[in-house]
Amino acid sequence: MWIKICGIRDVEMARQIADLCPQAVGLNFFAESARSVDVATARTIIESLPKHIEPVGVFVNQGVQETRAIIERCGLRCAQLHGDESPADLAALQSAVPKVRLFRAWRAGDAGMSGLSVYLQECRRRNVTISACLIDARVEGVYGGTGQTAPWNVVAAEYRRDKWPPLILAGGLTPSNVAEAISTVRPWGVDVAGGVESSPGIKEIETVRQFIESAGRAFQAVNQLEQN
Repeated sequence: MWIKICGIRDVEMARQIADLCPQAVGLNFFAESARSVDVATARTIIESLPKHIEPVGVFVNQGVQETRAIIERCGLRCAQLHGDESPADLAALQSAVPKVRLFRAWRAGDAGMSGLSVYLQECRRRNVTISACLIDARVEGVYGGTGQTAPWNVVAAEYRRDKWPPLILAGGLTPSNVAEAISTVRPWGVDVAGGVESSPGIKEIETVRQFIESAGRAFQAVNQLEQN
């Protein structure tokens, strides 16, 4: 079970969410996002988190040098690449910050997972280690945070769990649908931003609580089924 609450923008909200014990929180460094956070604030948020909650930096087409600088200034141990970064870009970033885990976001549509298969093959050829793949909904011209759900049945049928990195499901998840999403897709983890907000960038702590509780129960149910 791995639950990430993404788009944290201030220390007080980070502390309230930390009390609910997700496995990770996301800090969005993409300036065009309503959930973006500046580097100084992000560093303060990270310093306020208990050690058992992992901060994940979210980057969109920011280049190796800028991404590296933010990672080092904030002390991040995990970077999520959510833009058009190529396998060569990931190889360069891995070389620049070899101790940082890399998550690759992929926007899935009705065309399925074939593009991801080719991408991961090229990453392996370049000796890039991807620690997880985050599957979001494909909406043309947008890099994420759309509130649209990914095609769960397509992902469940085509994601090659035996050969590909652990699967994190994102895209349009809410307290009311996350249990169905987990039951259908059986991901390693889930990621939510807009589904626990009152408005873009503003988290509702009770909705976050409901999401974490619902997801936790769903993961437990799936684990029990797999053990039987």
